[in-house]
Amino acid sequence: MNNSIFKFERPQNEPIYAYLPESEERKKLKEELKRQSSETIEIPLIIGGKEVKTGNLGKVVMPHNHNHVLATYHKATKETVEMAVNAALKAKQAWANLPWTERAAVSLKIAELISKKYRYLLSAATMLGQSKNPFQAEIDCPCEAVDFLRFNAYFASMIYKNQPKSENSHFDRQEYRPLEGFVYAITPFNFTAIACNLAMSPVIMGNVTIWKPATTAILSNYYLMQVYKEAGLPDGVINFIPGQGSVISDVVFNHKEFAGVHFTGSTSTFDNFWKIIGNNISKYNTYPKIVGETGGKDFIFVHKSANVTEVAAAIVRGAFEYQGQKCSAASRGYVPKSMWEELLPTMKKMTSQIKVGDVCDFRNLMNAVIDEKSFDTIMSYIAKAKESEDAEIVIGGEGDKTKGYFVQPTVILAHNAHFASMEEEIFGPVFTIYVYDDDKYEETLDLCNQTSPYALTGALFATNRYAIKTGEEKLKYACGNFYINDKPTGAVVGQQPFGGARRSGTNDKAGFHTNLMRWVSPQAIKETYNPATQIVYPYMIEE
Repeated sequence: MNNSIFKFERPQNEPIYAYLPESEERKKLKEELKRQSSETIEIPLIIGGKEVKTGNLGKVVMPHNHNHVLATYHKATKETVEMAVNAALKAKQAWANLPWTERAAVSLKIAELISKKYRYLLSAATMLGQSKNPFQAEIDCPCEAVDFLRFNAYFASMIYKNQPKSENSHFDRQEYRPLEGFVYAITPFNFTAIACNLAMSPVIMGNVTIWKPATTAILSNYYLMQVYKEAGLPDGVINFIPGQGSVISDVVFNHKEFAGVHFTGSTSTFDNFWKIIGNNISKYNTYPKIVGETGGKDFIFVHKSANVTEVAAAIVRGAFEYQGQKCSAASRGYVPKSMWEELLPTMKKMTSQIKVGDVCDFRNLMNAVIDEKSFDTIMSYIAKAKESEDAEIVIGGEGDKTKGYFVQPTVILAHNAHFASMEEEIFGPVFTIYVYDDDKYEETLDLCNQTSPYALTGALFATNRYAIKTGEEKLKYACGNFYINDKPTGAVVGQQPFGGARRSGTNDKAGFHTNLMRWVSPQAIKETYNPATQIVYPYMIEE
């Protein structure tokens, strides 16, 4: 038995490869892109460590070349989901009883495998399956995935060492037990790293998970599952269940051992989960933990003292990197009238440098949006702006889905502060600007705060310190991640814990110990050395 007290040191963030011309990493990534592009693989379910094939197949295609099939995958059935739940519960006790340092060792080995051996495999799969350029894939998986895995080991050590005070007469301590039952991880298409974290953060705390990956991210997620197995994650601790969400959720949410859901996705889907869980609450052995990050309508608010070039760069990068398909992507802006005439041509010059196309052409900053449904939704908002008297297209406004789902970077000028694209989540490369009178700074801050039901990320650009302080106060509840003189995207694990409130989620902060706290059920233990032997208290003694 190992009775040492171990503390993980705070890790360094994973270094980001630049993929410069003639570099070795660029050569290796291009070779892997070519290899994966030349094959079509078959993806099974992974239940209790075993491959399961249902025969009900779906296709994984390249969003930037939707006729190119990368993989076929087997879809879950009711019976296979039940198998997965049983496999998870069978694996639960042994995994929960394993010393936490042993669980952390698995997490750290996964991180090392992703960082070194499988870096290019996962980057290429993320590029091809989710249409990311090499930089966007690099900062996602490997880098952010590795950061989650390493920092979670450190955050777990912070939690376990946090103990109450004991007096001489008794010994007080706190156990951080895993939840009773299993956790349901439902992961999004846009970040391979989020898929990794949503399944793995409950696991490092001793839980077992049913993992439903997004159908448009199955390729990279399947490779993640293979890495987990190689790293020694015991069979059944994570069960990989691609398929139709309603089929999987119907089994999971009706099971008495359902203990929590870890989710990133749409607000409407999360709303529906709350309702289902509420209706089923008497079925469960425990009140489930509901943790989710949902929609956003992220803003860039500009004061007249801001630097125009800095504002333009923040808008263009914040709104158009990864085609605006980030929960944190800049989607609406408030710009003072005195700056607008200089800002617009600066933005036009910057967006003219953006090339849109295939991920294998490294000259392209932007690639395709994820699927046809997304393309059609984005183009419908652009069409509204073209047809409305309350708005006009000032940059871009075009799209083509003939070969891939390509939307050009688009900027809408809204004459009405409540135009649809100022209020509603679009999740694409569309940024809407409202120009306000310089002397209505505070009034427009209030407008920004009150316009959207979401509160995920936001940015304020100003050099006037009083204006910054006013903006901080007025926008205190408008976002969970607030940036001063920076774009509202790019949160780094261990530096900017990520999450928002209002209709943007439960704000449990991925990339911080507060998220891991949701996956434990603390037990306070008091051991008394000299127990009482009588019932009389001193105050009861007769005078």
